[in-house]
Amino acid sequence: MNILKLLDKLSHDKFFTTEASRLETITNMSAFGKKAAVVAVPLGLGSLMSTPAKAETTKNEFTAGTLKSTLTDALQLALVLEYLENEYYSIGLSTAGLIPNADRAVFMQISKHESAHVSFLKSTLTSLGTTPGNKPTFDFTANGNFSPFTDYNQFMVLAQAFEDTGVRAYKGQAGNVMSNKVVLQAALQIHSVEARHASQVRRMRANKGWIELANGGNMPSATNPVYAGEENTNQAGYNTASLFGAEAGSAAYDEILSGSDAQAIASLFIV
Repeated sequence: MNILKLLDKLSHDKFFTTEASRLETITNMSAFGKKAAVVAVPLGLGSLMSTPAKAETTKNEFTAGTLKSTLTDALQLALVLEYLENEYYSIGLSTAGLIPNADRAVFMQISKHESAHVSFLKSTLTSLGTTPGNKPTFDFTANGNFSPFTDYNQFMVLAQAFEDTGVRAYKGQAGNVMSNKVVLQAALQIHSVEARHASQVRRMRANKGWIELANGGNMPSATNPVYAGEENTNQAGYNTASLFGAEAGSAAYDEILSGSDAQAIASLFIV
């Protein structure tokens, strides 16, 4: 069934939990020549971003208004990430001579997906009675640290970083959208597509399709925050490295990104 049609059946009958993250605060943002403090993002991310990273909250502690804010804040964050990816690929595809002909079909398809995700998230927020956030002004050089539209290798590096960020960020917001089953289903559908994007781009860069430890795979140190926490081998008290070693144990389970960590990464590319 078309996801947009499913939105007519939106309901708010259940609530699970606010965001929970096992990741520590980003400490190496200085690699970009910026402070670790998050710059302002044109969102209304109040309750989501002010929630402690490891807080867990039960249903009866929330009013209906707070529940809605938690849901829509998660969608607004997703929208910023989709805006970023959508504009990035649009500029890349319109830059003459940047993307080799052999790779254009892949990025054209990914671009179409990102555009569809933007449209869906905006429609969903509107259906929930919330005005979608405006598209930020992006600086894909990260204050002069990258040249993705003159160097195809750097274009690919940032494409991988953005896709890997998106995959982890969608997982990190799962608890915040569980109050609405239709939105949750759609978010999971987008998440799996973002994971396919990430795997494809990683393969195009001669990397493995999955992440081992906190190693992004032939990536500059400036992208380390994207992979922070991926070295975890403890899942619900089980040591996943006990049978197959740390690399396979960590790769068997992707880690989440908290909302604040995802926002911090995206903010590096927002003017």
